[in-house]
Amino acid sequence: MFRWKLMLHTALPFAALLATNAGAAVPLKILGFDDMSCRAWSASKDDVEQRALYVAWVRGVLSGHNYANPSQQVSAISSGTVEQHINRYCTDKPLGQFSDAAFRLSDQFSGRNAAITK
Repeated sequence: MFRWKLMLHTALPFAALLATNAGAAVPLKILGFDDMSCRAWSASKDDVEQRALYVAWVRGVLSGHNYANPSQQVSAISSGTVEQHINRYCTDKPLGQFSDAAFRLSDQFSGRNAAITK
């Protein structure tokens, strides 16, 4: 009985420490453009080539989402839909990042309708 109590008193703080570290936020490393701001997105409106690169990058994010979440796939989505979503997001959050708009798009079109949490 004494051993059980000793083990319990030792294991509980250790488990709490692990749980605390497991919940620590790890910064997300985004591999994208030098400027991922909504300001840059909006400025690319009249630059067909730059806008096409941005849309292709977002579609790549959606493909990465599908790879990482096979049970919550984003269905086929047109480039026009991607562009409209990012435009709306950046109008609502002009100081935001269009990479965040891509993540919200994956939330919406995967059927999850909520941000991924760890």
